[in-house]
Amino acid sequence: MDPMKRLGFLGFFLVLLLAAVSCSQPPPSPPPATCSPRPTGLTAQGGFSEKALPQGYGDFFYPHVPGELLVLSQGLTPQGLVARLGNAEVMGILPGGFVHLRVLPGSEKRQAQALLQAGARWVQPNYLYYPLAFPNDPLYIPKQSGQLNGLVGLETAWARTVGDQMLSMAIIDTGYLAHVDMAGRWYLPSAQLDVADGDADPTDDTPKGRGHGLAVASVLGAVTGNALGMAGVTWQGRVLPLKVARSRDGEITTAYLATAVNRAVDLGARVVNLSVGGPISDPALENSLASARQQGVVLVAAVGNSGTDGIFYPAGSPSVIAVGAVNNTKQKAYFSNCGQELDLVAPGQGVVAALPNDDYGSGSGTSFAAPVVSGVVALYMSHFKAQKGSWPTPDQVYACLAAAAEDLGPSGHDTGYGFGLVRADRIFSSAYASVCFP
Repeated sequence: MDPMKRLGFLGFFLVLLLAAVSCSQPPPSPPPATCSPRPTGLTAQGGFSEKALPQGYGDFFYPHVPGELLVLSQGLTPQGLVARLGNAEVMGILPGGFVHLRVLPGSEKRQAQALLQAGARWVQPNYLYYPLAFPNDPLYIPKQSGQLNGLVGLETAWARTVGDQMLSMAIIDTGYLAHVDMAGRWYLPSAQLDVADGDADPTDDTPKGRGHGLAVASVLGAVTGNALGMAGVTWQGRVLPLKVARSRDGEITTAYLATAVNRAVDLGARVVNLSVGGPISDPALENSLASARQQGVVLVAAVGNSGTDGIFYPAGSPSVIAVGAVNNTKQKAYFSNCGQELDLVAPGQGVVAALPNDDYGSGSGTSFAAPVVSGVVALYMSHFKAQKGSWPTPDQVYACLAAAAEDLGPSGHDTGYGFGLVRADRIFSSAYASVCFP
């Protein structure tokens, strides 16, 4: 095994080019703690505000699948939509009633305008998404304690709980790969786990970003205490892989993500990790996220790696815990996006992760900060259930993690660190018992 490996997901050029344009040179240390204020639907107290149904049409300049539309019809049947357009085909119905249409490539915006004139409420493209990894120099880190314990305080948390064996945690990403340090952690029920290709086999065979899903999953749930490789944030629980990257080209779309979120709920997931994103809001996906949260699912997403003001979506959703990255000295990682929607930060530079072929390496990016928070969420939920006999609500989870976070940067919530660094040890401290275990 060559220890000098890296997570080089170079195929996802859009996000990486955005990073290169905005962050061609790393800013001087320490990086800015805040960005300029931006309007937000996030409330610091509750965290998950609801948005009204959208009206109008989406951004047809942003990358999307040619010849596909997502329509909130408001009274028009799918057949009625097709009749209004003529040359169109219904591909399916997404959660929340969004009709997935195929139209002539190149006609998307014109057809969207026609549908609005016919009475549709909202029409958008089928947006493209990208795993939010950030490639770095080859680095293998044999110890994780400086991050997992020194920053996050996991050893104190592990003394209370290592997770609930029956808690399902979904990784919506590039799919599943076998690894010696994930043996016994993957949960592969009989279901359509490959959302992108419409089959039951979630094996990651994508030409771009292969292994991203494995790396993210290993941060959350690598087997711990087996004298092999790395430790995961959780030691117990089921890691459910849902593949949203299409096998032939790695394409990730709104439709795949919305369907995967819905499927995670149907398969009993309590925690959903989304280390993917794009720099645009997405009402069709928002509908699925809001529905999942209403059903008790906690959603966690990476904020993006362009190092600029603006939280990527779905992290920008009010239904999601938005996670940025810090380095090992608790400074905001230079690539980590910022904005009012940011909730928490976690270690995201030089994070140990599993690689294909039973290998290990390190990666940097908000992709790897998000599963740290997802794991802490799972530990908290597991202990809460053991103590109270029921799962905490998403609002309870949000309130606990926000209250227990280590405040960094300007006092209180800010755009560079959110509420601060996630602290697993504080969750189990008597100082936060009234919030975390009322």
